[in-house]
Amino acid sequence: MPIRTDINDRIGEVILDHPPVNALDSTLWNALPGIIAEIGSREDVRCVLIRAEGRGFCGGVDIKEMQAHPERIVALNRGNYLTFKAVRDCPVPVVVAAHGFVIGGGIGICGAADTVIASDDCYFSLPEIDRGAMGGASHLSRMLPLHTVRAAFFTGGRITAQDAWRLGGVEKLVPRDQLHAEARAFAAVIASKSRTALVLAKQALNGLEPRDVDHGYRFEQGFTLEMYMHADSQASRDAFVHDNKTAQF
Repeated sequence: MPIRTDINDRIGEVILDHPPVNALDSTLWNALPGIIAEIGSREDVRCVLIRAEGRGFCGGVDIKEMQAHPERIVALNRGNYLTFKAVRDCPVPVVVAAHGFVIGGGIGICGAADTVIASDDCYFSLPEIDRGAMGGASHLSRMLPLHTVRAAFFTGGRITAQDAWRLGGVEKLVPRDQLHAEARAFAAVIASKSRTALVLAKQALNGLEPRDVDHGYRFEQGFTLEMYMHADSQASRDAFVHDNKTAQF
């Protein structure tokens, strides 16, 4: 299954397992919000852990789908928006265990979460400017300083997990082979608390944020749609698919 769940010791895991790079198509992005909402609403769950199998955490959207079916952009945008909103609105805290690469939509998941634990081989990237798209800065701005986000956005470059940790966007940096265990240990501390206290704390912390990240992302999506309607956008996707047949990152 591309997305599966597991519940154990009051921790609900949502696991991405969609080879080769956990790049999700519009159908999967639209399925993910319901999965997150359902597991987070269970009374026997006090912390949600989102992690992935394979080479990296998330390769973002399926560029090949968008290249072949640009008319699906609205469905894709909706799935992205609802996924990130489901993470942020999840009744209990959400921890992300990120490894390998966190690209595009993967940034949205991490940026909407409450805490990110990353492996030391991980990097974060918003390559949208080279893919004929926009989006992601609203959520990355919850993790990292403004100018770091802008530099990454304009260049399509990478931010290493080490730099993200140094700048405060990653709570803990661990060896790759210890990521799952370390993330579960961190989640277990949260899961040992009162569910009622966690739910109220999550609501309070969300309400204290200086800006509405969901509104910010919706604003970005307007420019994403505008970009998708431009000839340069289709040309960028065509070039990406042609030059990256095996979707190497």
